[in-house]
Amino acid sequence: MKHKAITIYGRVQGVGFRYYTKLKADLLGIRGFVKNQPDGSVYIEAEADGDAMNEFLALCRKGPPLARVTNMEVAGSASSGYENFRIR
Repeated sequence: MKHKAITIYGRVQGVGFRYYTKLKADLLGIRGFVKNQPDGSVYIEAEADGDAMNEFLALCRKGPPLARVTNMEVAGSASSGYENFRIR
């Protein structure tokens, strides 16, 4: 099980990024949450097995059609034991 803290920058608020993330997380069996940050970025905590996590990270780099991701920071951390994926 991998746990990642992900911060996504660019045009990522007001374009359906959180809903896109929730849809993809549910499809891949990812657990955690996504939320908008005051600085205009989107913050995600995600837990999953290796292949699902790698696919999820690739989808986050792309984002929904109206988004423009300019940078993505990913850091590993200890698992938090999330039961599902939520929008905060």
